[in-house]
Amino acid sequence: MLAKRIIPCLDVDKGRVVKGVRFFEHRDAGDVADCARRYDEQGADELVFYDITASHEGRDLMVDVLRQCSERVFMPLTVGGGVRTVEDIRLMLNSGADKVSINTAAVLDRNLIRRSARRFGSQCIVLAIDANRVQKDGQEFWEVYINGGRTPTGIEVTGWVRKAYDDGAGEIVLNVMNADGTQAGYDLEMTAAVAEAVPIPVVASGGAGTLEDMYAVLTRGRAEAALAASVFHFGQYTIAQCKQYLHDRGVTVRQ
Repeated sequence: MLAKRIIPCLDVDKGRVVKGVRFFEHRDAGDVADCARRYDEQGADELVFYDITASHEGRDLMVDVLRQCSERVFMPLTVGGGVRTVEDIRLMLNSGADKVSINTAAVLDRNLIRRSARRFGSQCIVLAIDANRVQKDGQEFWEVYINGGRTPTGIEVTGWVRKAYDDGAGEIVLNVMNADGTQAGYDLEMTAAVAEAVPIPVVASGGAGTLEDMYAVLTRGRAEAALAASVFHFGQYTIAQCKQYLHDRGVTVRQ
């Protein structure tokens, strides 16, 4: 069995780490490079960071921030936000990213994941999904959103995941907007459904509030990794505390 991963997430806006609730009401959480170095020292397995307004505002990639982080830390880095083309992905990888996360651009250009995976390999192409539970025609619908959670697409989550896998994506990051920043627990049902839909790693995001939440999503939610922000940024738990708790509960984690 592969070891489960614990991954802090840095949401970046104008060069600063921020954290909000359901994608809004952001508060400052520190300097990007300082946060990255702290998590590297704590033993995080990977680091994900997103420029959360780049796609919405049509801004360029945060290459300088990526280079600063890659020079200071030794854990794998996954970067997203503002990625629009295969050339953007090449620039990110050459600037220190190990994996590049694609969200809005994958919806706007339905062949981007396929072209990118063929050029760079599936191992470095991640589909990020901002998913929302909505009502359509009196029934619940799991809908993909883009532009930092601002724009509904009409795309159903599990079908979108299967297409991404068929096109060559090597990993899925599922962020459930209804749970994001609430610290009320991950969406176990949706996470498990996505994990069952494809044979590639699924990283659960949105809602971590307790160590039990992480245990639940890695077991009942069938995620390969738990991504969290608020509980780490504001000192509720350390990476070491999280890994020790999971180890004590019988979950295989990286040490």
